[in-house]
Amino acid sequence: MPSQKLLDRLNEQIKHEFFSAHYYLAMASYCTTKGLDGFANFFIAQAEEERFHAMKFFHFLTDLGQSPVITGFDDPKTDFSSIEEVFQLSLEHEQLVTGLIHSLLEIAQ
Repeated sequence: MPSQKLLDRLNEQIKHEFFSAHYYLAMASYCTTKGLDGFANFFIAQAEEERFHAMKFFHFLTDLGQSPVITGFDDPKTDFSSIEEVFQLSLEHEQLVTGLIHSLLEIAQ
């Protein structure tokens, strides 16, 4: 049985993954308004991937006999100054979420 600390962090990770999906949809929306349909499609695909990740954590917890705790999150940024900013922020966000995954590994070990 995982520690309570790990269970809590797994539940937090679900929130982060769903937030990531919303963040990438906000980026897709920006791209759409700028006529950057290829970039919009890229971010829509990223949003779908993040929802998939959230559900993997969800199912992992249920497979352990745990009830996932679903919580809300702040609204994502929606006002971008340029496509370069969108990609810079998406890179920084990916690095943040990857760091959270690494910390889950450390707790699990």
